[in-house]
Amino acid sequence: MTDTIDRPGKIIAIHLSYASRADQRGRRPAAPSYFFKPASSVGVSGGSVERPAGTELLAFEGEIALVIGTAARRVSLDDAWSHVGWVTASNDLGLYDLRANDKGSNVRSKGGDGYTPLGPELIDARTVDPAALRVRSWVNGELRQDDTTAGLIFPLAQLVADLSQHFTLEPGDVILTGTPAGSSVIVPGDVVEVEVDAPDAPGAPTSGRLVTTVTQGDVPFDGDLGSLPAVDDLQRTEAWGSAEAAGLAPPTGEGSQNAALPPADAAIPDPSRLSPELRALLLEAPTAGLSAQLRKRGHHSCFIDGVSVNIPGSKIVGTAKTLRFVPFREDLFKAHGGGYNAQKRAFDAVDDGEIIVIEARGDATTGTLGDILALRAKARGAAGVVTDGGVRDFDAVAEIGLPVFSQGAHPSVLGRKHVPWDVDVTISCGGATVQPGDIIVGDSDGVIVIPPALAAEVAADAVAQEVEDAWIAEQVAAGHPVDGLFPLNAEWRARYEEATAHRSSR
Repeated sequence: MTDTIDRPGKIIAIHLSYASRADQRGRRPAAPSYFFKPASSVGVSGGSVERPAGTELLAFEGEIALVIGTAARRVSLDDAWSHVGWVTASNDLGLYDLRANDKGSNVRSKGGDGYTPLGPELIDARTVDPAALRVRSWVNGELRQDDTTAGLIFPLAQLVADLSQHFTLEPGDVILTGTPAGSSVIVPGDVVEVEVDAPDAPGAPTSGRLVTTVTQGDVPFDGDLGSLPAVDDLQRTEAWGSAEAAGLAPPTGEGSQNAALPPADAAIPDPSRLSPELRALLLEAPTAGLSAQLRKRGHHSCFIDGVSVNIPGSKIVGTAKTLRFVPFREDLFKAHGGGYNAQKRAFDAVDDGEIIVIEARGDATTGTLGDILALRAKARGAAGVVTDGGVRDFDAVAEIGLPVFSQGAHPSVLGRKHVPWDVDVTISCGGATVQPGDIIVGDSDGVIVIPPALAAEVAADAVAQEVEDAWIAEQVAAGHPVDGLFPLNAEWRARYEEATAHRSSR
């Protein structure tokens, strides 16, 4: 392989690598994560890519592609770049209509024929600085992406070294190194061009422009064979790059359909924003105290009503991952109830410290999870589950050790009252609105929802109030009447501050 790109043995792509893209998505990964693309997805410059019939969200992603020149297995960071033979342009095309179904694997959403065009020219990796490469993309002649490898979260050599820890990178393998901000939806008739160059290197080597034309397919997917394409406003926001670009930015007037949409950079909230310090504060603060602090700030609709925990004494704190059931309908259950449905996707994708919150419309006469899904959530590190429906295998779920707040036990299986419909969307649970990334706290008093922007101050004030209430309780136990003591009047406030100042000075 010297001047052309042969059929690669492996194509490995990274999910997020540019700071601009990570900031747009509202989450910055601590380490790179990857997915595979089939060799049959490779295309060439001047080719076309089909948007399948019945879909709307085909998106381009201009990227720098690394082509392995010599085998790499457990190579060091310092040595990694020497195993890269060539650099070229790539377009990591993706169909967001199938993204939720694939959730992370991207097998179908990014594996279509022609979804990885490469070229047209190869740049000798020995002649360029991997920290000084540039990638640009145009749609119909308009510049859409322009970034350099100086904006990477993970240097290119790190990707090579990291992957070589796990398997041998062989000559001809391709690593797609991620896309910067600016990726968006393309439609039939659009022409996408991607170029990679090294403008500061001698001779300013370039890949030339990789040209791909979008065409319209006429063969729909067969729902009897697998899950069908499905889109919602979350996927539209992600595919277009922002709610505004997707046509979802509200007029903000009251009653507007989109008035409550979160900003694009909050479409998939980052669970890590619940810091260990904040989590510890929330674990210390009872829900009663937290709800009192929310009430002081004008938030009265924070309660998920009608649920109780399966393991007495359990407390849960975490960020919400939402799952929505809709009422049972035969044709919809046939299309959405089987296979890798929304319920399974939610439990497969829940992250460490997240809480799965399920909208079951308050119907306790059917189970919304059982022991197998509880095991999966436990293995993924979920902090718990909250559902305003029932739970099957109730005792077994409790034995697993997963705290579940629900309306109680019910033996029915999926398909009696519900169709699993969607994940990571705004839902209603127990009368409360819950958005992905909201802070959920549950204890023996119940479950509350805290807007993330208020969590830190509410937690701190609730813990401080607990200290004050404990001192008041000591005075009541000593025989003092509650009048003037609960709440503290000026005289008792002065005594409290004196006592606590004395304690803190010791």
